Parts: sequence; C-alpha cells; structure tokens
Amino acid sequence: MMRAIKVSGDTLSWEAYDIPSEVPESHVAIDIAWTAINRADLMQRAGVYPPPPGASEILGLEVSGTISEVGEGVDHFKPGDQVCALLTGGGYATHVVVPAVQVLPIPKGYTLKEAAAIPEVFATAWLNLYHEAGLKPGEKVLVHAAASGLGTAVIQLATALGNPVFATAGDNEKLETCKRLGATGVWNRRDGSFVDAIKSWGGVDMVLDPVGGNYIADDQKVLNVDGRIILIGLMGGRMAEVDLGLMLMKRHRLIGSTLRSRPVADKGDVMSALYQHVWPLLSARQIDPVIDSSWPIEKAGEAMAYVAENRNTGKVLLQVVG
Repeated sequence: MMRAIKVSGDTLSWEAYDIPSEVPESHVAIDIAWTAINRADLMQRAGVYPPPPGASEILGLEVSGTISEVGEGVDHFKPGDQVCALLTGGGYATHVVVPAVQVLPIPKGYTLKEAAAIPEVFATAWLNLYHEAGLKPGEKVLVHAAASGLGTAVIQLATALGNPVFATAGDNEKLETCKRLGATGVWNRRDGSFVDAIKSWGGVDMVLDPVGGNYIADDQKVLNVDGRIILIGLMGGRMAEVDLGLMLMKRHRLIGSTLRSRPVADKGDVMSALYQHVWPLLSARQIDPVIDSSWPIEKAGEAMAYVAENRNTGKVLLQVVG
C-alpha cells in the first residue's frame, strides 16, 4: 500500500491507496521524499483544471525521491538512485510511476529537499523563454508574479543566460528579493500600471504572463518590435482586449503555453535541455531554486491556503517522508 492526499470537496485527507502492480516499459517507480505546490494544484482542487486524460487524479506535478524499480528498456537509472521528476499528476503521495524521460538525477551537491523545488519551475521557465519565445542573448524579459516559484526561477535563468529581466509583484519586500536574484527593473503592481516604468527601462522583447485579463493590453504597450507575449495562466481572467493594429504593425506574437498536457516526448525534450543547459548552472550554484517554506504532507491544506493567499516568495514544499 501507499498513501496519498485525497480531495473530497473542501477536505484533504492522507489516505491509503493501492500501489501500481507493475512498472511499465520505459517508466520508473519513485519512493517520494518531497513534493511541491504549484498553482495548477490549487486550480485542480477547485475543479477548474482537471488532469489530462489518463493522468493520475492525485495532485502534484513534481517530486524528489529514490528510484525503487525500473521498467524494461530503462538502462540509465537503477533502484537506489536519487532523482527528481516532472509529473502530470500523482506527486502528493508516497509512491509514483513516471516515464523515465521525465526524470533526472538530482544536481550535484543538492539535497532531496532542494531538488523537489526544481523540475516544474525550471522546465516551465526553459520551455517558455528559450523554446516558445526563442530568446536570443541580450533580449529583455518582463515577468509578472515574479516572486513566485516560477518567477524566481525565470529571473535567475534568464539573467544567467544573458537576458535582462524586469519583474512585477505586489509587495516591495518581494521585489527586493527579485532584485537580489538579478532583476534590474522592478514595479509594484499596487502602484498602478507598469507601462511607463518599463518604457523608461527600454521596453521588452518578451513577456511571461501568468495573469492574462487586462494585463495583455498593457503587455502589448511595452513590447518592442517582434515582441512575444507568452500566456501561461489566467489569474486575471480569460477575456482580454488585444490591439490587432499594434500586433500587426509591430509583428507581435501572443502565444498560449502549457506544460502539463504536452506529450511525454515533448516533456522529455524539455528535461533533456534542462540537463544540458540548466543542471551545470545549478550544480555550480550560479542559480538556485528559491524555497519559501516546507510543510508536512498532512498539512497540505494549510500549505495550499498559504500559496493561494500569495504569501510565499519562491516554492512551498511538502515533506512526504521524514
């Protein structure tokens, strides 16, 4: 038997589940030590972001732990290896089975706790900055909700790879953290529109936007020619006003992007790119996942409420095994 968080209405409980009877070809089984909270978990719990067909109903999109079994065709991992993994679901549990291409060894020098804060945010950052937006060295990035786990990863990764970052958030203390991580321009959204501040900064070539809604119109106003808006969330609503004339004349692109529903092969490509380009930066401690706090898995409900209230700076972790 294994244990996992079960969602029943507004209640979360730590329940017994059957362990999958066998590990499929090209998959590995992981005994989970740590998992992490992502906004997708909050949305799934609220009933507005169901898992893709065939995915686990259990919450959790990233874990760290120890491989307990490998399926046929897996020759680069063995039982006992310490790893972290990108999941389509199933992380709030003691055990998970995942395609091997979505699993990486933990970076050199990292603990399992630290490693649990890496897969989802750095995979999302790499996918959107360097695949979807195709950033070139020197191009400038605007990231909203910049003190989140993803935002703090984006600031560090972009800065390390030669892309200056402008960060927005709703708290001056969080913005100070963004500056320490490398952001060279910041704006508190509670002070009104960010447009003039970013225009004074020289505009941007890409916006990473988890907000949507009325942010899209302002995003357009600060985009340089050939700029890209990568929309990754809808915290501000799903309806937006788009200036098609501006989009046409400045050759802007508005791109919707999700990671969770992509095919396994696509996720494998992202993880391979992380291992090649990002793991050396992590191992050298040139960049680090920002961890806000950690909670026992039995207090997942309280931890999720903490994230929902935007109280965190960086990742919030859940300890599965002590």
